[in-house]
Amino acid sequence: MPESRPTRHTSLSSRTLSLATLPLAPLYGAGLAYLAYHPRRSSERGHPRQYGLPSQELKIPFRPRKYIHAWLCPGATDRVVVLGHSLGLSKVRTLEHAKFLHDAGYTVCLFDHRNHGSSSQDPAWRGLGDRFASDIVKVVSHLRSARGYGAARFAVYGFSFSCFSSIWALTQPGFEVDALVCDSGPGHDVAPLLRNFLDAEHLPLPAPLRGEPARSIVTGVLCAVGPAMARASSDQWPPPALGKFARVPLLCMSGELDPVVPPSSVDAFAERFPQAETHVLPGAGHLLGLRTDPEAYADVVLDFLERAMG
Repeated sequence: MPESRPTRHTSLSSRTLSLATLPLAPLYGAGLAYLAYHPRRSSERGHPRQYGLPSQELKIPFRPRKYIHAWLCPGATDRVVVLGHSLGLSKVRTLEHAKFLHDAGYTVCLFDHRNHGSSSQDPAWRGLGDRFASDIVKVVSHLRSARGYGAARFAVYGFSFSCFSSIWALTQPGFEVDALVCDSGPGHDVAPLLRNFLDAEHLPLPAPLRGEPARSIVTGVLCAVGPAMARASSDQWPPPALGKFARVPLLCMSGELDPVVPPSSVDAFAERFPQAETHVLPGAGHLLGLRTDPEAYADVVLDFLERAMG
């Protein structure tokens, strides 16, 4: 019996602290939604040369004095893969993916979305889904018009939340690609994924707000404001299986043990699209498919790209 007293005391203290910070919870939830799309800069360091990859540095403007930073790793001139990254990360995290793709003969372009890595800041708080999608469009357009890849086949490769941007880029007028690859996403609904993102501690939550009822309020506001900022509410996402959405070959991979974007959510999304393929990566967590089983992972991606792009 005495052993349970500290637990009860801790629980009571946590609830008291939570109640005291309750007025701040809605503001923090809204701020957290903004932070998700405008994260603190990653301290990760890396470069293509560490993987034996040839590279050219690109700065692709998205408005005056603002640019998308990218590395172009030239390979075949007729097949190009453009690599994104997840929220809060940078193109450094996709260097291992660039390596196996380049080894297979593809030209690879890794880029940082705005507000990430070495790309410029964009303080906007609305229409963010369109803005992140336009980053992809600008990278592909630049490679076609200014880098000699006008006749090449293109695949766009998204990771976690950038899977949503990769799909949403198809809404941009005139934007065409030959294949889409998605790792750890996209999910059928955005709000539950933000909740999972918070629960997995990918977003900061101070101790006073971790207890109830403050945590529920923070989570509720995050899950309402986050999709609204991205223009990804339930009546806008998933997109209808029409036009390019029903035509472009799509591979959706999910980790068997992914707590952020579970396979069930990815499958529910992919079921809407007749040309979509799904693959569950055994024993893999969120964004850990390549590191869990590098050979099997690469085989799945390269087989799909071969069939989709020739």
